[in-house]
This record gives sequence, C-alpha cells and structure tokens, in this order.
Amino acid sequence: MFGTMTRREVLHGSLAMGTAVALGRLVEAQQFRTRLLKALIGVPDRPTLEAHKAAGFHGIESHVWDIDPDQAASMKKIADELGMKIHSVMRGWTNFNHQDPDVVEKDIRSVERAIEAAAAFGADVVLLVPCRVGGMKIPEPWEFDIEFDEQTGHVKQVVRGDNSPYADYISAHNHAIDASRKAVERLIPVAEKHKVIIALENVWNNLWVKPKIFAHFVASFRSPWVQAYYDIGNHVRYAPPEEWLQALGKLIVRVHVKDFLLNPDGRGGKFVPIREGSVRWPVVRRLLDEIGYNGWMTIEGSGELDLAERSRRLDLIIAGE
Repeated sequence: MFGTMTRREVLHGSLAMGTAVALGRLVEAQQFRTRLLKALIGVPDRPTLEAHKAAGFHGIESHVWDIDPDQAASMKKIADELGMKIHSVMRGWTNFNHQDPDVVEKDIRSVERAIEAAAAFGADVVLLVPCRVGGMKIPEPWEFDIEFDEQTGHVKQVVRGDNSPYADYISAHNHAIDASRKAVERLIPVAEKHKVIIALENVWNNLWVKPKIFAHFVASFRSPWVQAYYDIGNHVRYAPPEEWLQALGKLIVRVHVKDFLLNPDGRGGKFVPIREGSVRWPVVRRLLDEIGYNGWMTIEGSGELDLAERSRRLDLIIAGE
C-alpha cells in the first residue's frame, strides 16, 4: 500500500506516471499522418534566426524580397549553420490589374526578383497577392453569394437577388481575374527555372473571397508552379476555415497561422492572438491531416505574445489541441 512505500518508490511511481501521461499525449499527437513545421515571419539575419531557434521554431518566412541573390545566399548559409530553414519569401501585394501597363510590368519584374531571391535563400515558395480592388460598392462579408463561370472564372453574381448595385465591383473583379492570370502565366517559366512555387494569397483584397472561386482561380493555371497560400485567420469573416481547407485541399502549399474573433452576431470582428478567436483549431488540424498537408505553419501576427508563448501555442495546434 502507499503508506508503506519508500520515498524512492513514490518518486519512481510519480515519474512513471508522468512519463505515461507524456507518452500518451505524444501517441495522440502521432495519430496524425502529416508533419507540420513551425515558423515565423521576419528578416533572416543571425540574431533573428537564433532567437527563433531558441524559442523552438524550425524556420522563417522572409519578408525581405528585394535583395541581391548573393546577400540572400549569405543569409542561407547562416540559416544552414543554425539548422534553420528559410522556407518562403513574402512578396505580398502587386498591382497586376493596374490600368497603366508600365506599373504592371514593374510589378512583374519585382516578382521575378523575389523568385530569384527565394532560390538564393533556399526557399521554394514566394507568397504573391496578385492585386486588389476597392473604391466601389462591395458586399459585406456575410452578404456574399458568388456564382461564377466555370470556364472563364468570371463572376456572374456576388449576392442573391439584385446585383445591379455591384456592377462596378463585378466588372473590376473580372478584370482582376484576367489581368492576374495573364501576369502569373508570364511568371510560370521563371518559377519553373528557379524551382520556386508562386503561392497565391487573397488577403483582404476584396477578390476571390469565397473558397470555391479562389480554388478555381488557383487551379485554372494547371501548373505545379502555381498553388495556394492559405491564411487561416484572414478568411474567417467570409467562411469557416473548414470550408477553405476542403475547397483548396491539395492546392495548399503553405499555411499562415492567424486567429480572428467574430462578433457574437457573426458579422465582423477583430484579429486576436492565436487560440483566442473563432478558429476551431482541433478541426483545422484534423482537416490538414485529411488533405495530406505536410509543411510549414507560419505564425503571422500575435505580436502581443512573446516568442516562447507563440511557440507553445503553435505546439498545441500541431498536436490537435
């Protein structure tokens, strides 16, 4: 009985129990078939890489893209020494739908430079937001009900009922689709040459705001060099992450980890630190496993938390908790 156990036996039993609990959690986490890696966004210099590594991250997404390839290669060398990976480059917003062809041409060249930088970093992905629209009447996030042409991808309606108030928006959306497709198609040979995937993202640009139309746009290139960068928190106000994950599926090449807290009525909300919002993280983790996503989970935001806390919360997400 416990009352007759020696101190050594009690300690041994406690250790065994603790080990069993830890192993139980590990076994539970290992039920997932897919492996997820942890990253943050930043400048891939030595101090940043060392700090991220110390906090338990495996790599970084560089928000530096306008950089000489030799300098990028030097940063890759530092990352390699530390056992870290520069896994992607954030090119971000471009203006492929601009009316001035010189602006479009300049942005295409800038993406080419970002692709070259990514290759020198040792990264295989460039995040690209092709364009954005605004300055006209646009439905509220909860009003969208999009129908589109399966051949062209062109939007036919954005809300139920009368769409005449949104005629300018529909026209701008369809122009953005055509212009973006034309620009990205020009970039595919560059991506293939450098073995860097163009990962399209639709981050609050008022375009492709529903899962099916965004998946259709990405898939329309029919190229392994054009895939999707899915940001979990950015799209909560338009549709639950479950719908985005199911629609995008194998098109997803990278994932941003972010949280968004919807208002009680489901209309509007605000960004919050990860695991404090409306995202059902255990469901997200299960669906990532179901679609076979093996890859990087890069936290964007949550700057209110220190590195160690961001790392801890991401561990819980990856474990399915």
